[in-house]
Amino acid sequence: MPSKFVSFLQRIRVFSGFVIAIVFLVFSRPTPITLAAGISIAAVGVLVRAWACGHLRKSAELDVSGPYAYTRNPLYLGTFLIALGFGIASGSWWLFLLIAAYIGSIYFPVMNVEADVLGQRLGEQYREYAANVPLLVPRLTPWKKSDRRFDFRLYLKNGEYNAAIGLLAASAFLAIKSYLF
Repeated sequence: MPSKFVSFLQRIRVFSGFVIAIVFLVFSRPTPITLAAGISIAAVGVLVRAWACGHLRKSAELDVSGPYAYTRNPLYLGTFLIALGFGIASGSWWLFLLIAAYIGSIYFPVMNVEADVLGQRLGEQYREYAANVPLLVPRLTPWKKSDRRFDFRLYLKNGEYNAAIGLLAASAFLAIKSYLF
């Protein structure tokens, strides 16, 4: 059972992410170089999240296909890459550190609690998966082969296209800010 603090973190992670995003947009000072490097990394994060959402069946069963054969948390991995990318794009070392601290303090406790919950719910099936697939940093080879393929309908159902829209909007804003300031 998650502690009250971790439950609190789970509840505030999306809202607090919006607060961090506003601080980021106001105080960032991107340059063309930081913007190009950062947006490239963030785009990889969006692609990782899209790949994961085309395999995610949201608790219907243990997902082990696609990116889930490499890491137990491809959605969080994509989020980390997006945050890293925008941290670099910001052109500000203190914003980069703020984003890193936010991601580390919110998401690592949440990932560990979610792993405990899945272990309790799925038992040996999840314990075997967890013993073979890392929590976040991906394996170099898939754990098990799966016949499941990316399902575009799942991608749409899971609403992950919003991350791509957000990437485009934030990139445009930062590009304009880079040009004007």
